Amino acid sequence: MFEKAANVEGKRVLITGGASGIGAATAKILTARGARVVISDLNTKDGEKLAQELSAAGAEIYFSKVDVADKSSVETLFAFAMEKLGGLDVVLNNAGVDHTPAPMHLLTDEDFDRNININLKGVWHCMRASIACMGQSGGHVINVASVAGLRSAPTITAYSAAKHGVIGLTRSAAVEYAKVNLRFNAVCPSFTDTPMVQGVLANVDERKRKAIINASPMRRLGKVEEIALAIAWMASDESSFLNGHAMTLDGGMLA
Repeated sequence: MFEKAANVEGKRVLITGGASGIGAATAKILTARGARVVISDLNTKDGEKLAQELSAAGAEIYFSKVDVADKSSVETLFAFAMEKLGGLDVVLNNAGVDHTPAPMHLLTDEDFDRNININLKGVWHCMRASIACMGQSGGHVINVASVAGLRSAPTITAYSAAKHGVIGLTRSAAVEYAKVNLRFNAVCPSFTDTPMVQGVLANVDERKRKAIINASPMRRLGKVEEIALAIAWMASDESSFLNGHAMTLDGGMLA
């Protein structure tokens, strides 16, 4: 059982938001360890490029475009993954959007709805599809939440509300479906060096930028590989008793 650490060889994995950031880093690590992977994203250009690069290196990986806020798009994605992989063992719900910092009273309905529809309802769509695909055989759904889902997050209130919701969905589903060996867990990174976070940093002043970077006691952003390696462990059978957990990866921010 312990011959190979975090062994995912042969695991059939679906990753949303897989074209860049944490999703892309996870795809690289899992395929390097022998997993069979479908990545999906609205970003077709980068998603197809990554799939082609990893495939050329010998990985079994496929790309499919998806809009997680659209139920029919999600259903099409899962049908594609089931066809290509012959089943699913792990689903990583990573797709999400950022939130430009702003006082809550200035947040528009459109901004709030965008965060909820993608960051929360999009995860819900994918969780339901996962249950339909894995409910008979068991599996593991890993949702990417955030430390903003575990604490207050002034000026990114819609994002925080969505991520709190993701953790609520994760914990409730974990208890509801444990009897059929379908597990649900979440990872909660703090600010990580992704294109999305870089976009946020580009839209704030230098004082705010330094505050974001120094929010962790380690005084730096997380690295996508650090989050992806934790997810890779969760995707392995070594995490078999982990259920309903929100794993914090924040350099000590919430300590």
